Amino acid sequence: MISWLILVAQTSTVPGQGASPRTVDKGDRSQIITARQVVARTPAEWDELWRVHKPARPLAAVDFSKEMVVAIFLGTKPTPGYGVTIVSAVEEGGAVRVRYRETSPPPDAIAAQVITYPYQIVAIPKSAATDVTFEKIK
Repeated sequence: MISWLILVAQTSTVPGQGASPRTVDKGDRSQIITARQVVARTPAEWDELWRVHKPARPLAAVDFSKEMVVAIFLGTKPTPGYGVTIVSAVEEGGAVRVRYRETSPPPDAIAAQVITYPYQIVAIPKSAATDVTFEKIK
């Protein structure tokens, strides 16, 4: 089951201030099974990513004249309860820093032994910055 969360996106990335990401897709059943962090700046890059991520679903809408896509895939996890949340995107010094949090089930949790593939894909305001870095926060 995929849970959806929609956040209001700012219209521009302001240097030094965080942009609220707009969730495009989030869940624990991606077809991308290895951990990776991805940036898609063009419709072609987005199409390629989506075809690997969810080939049977229609392509999610992104306005590349105003937005770009960043995504985090956690890879294979042994149980439910793992997740990732992209918190912000900040443009500083010619680079965009994407901050995210990972969650995992408590050590004493009783969980089904079901393989999951947690991910979040968000649209953020388009940036001319060439560098995009990902920072895991607590």
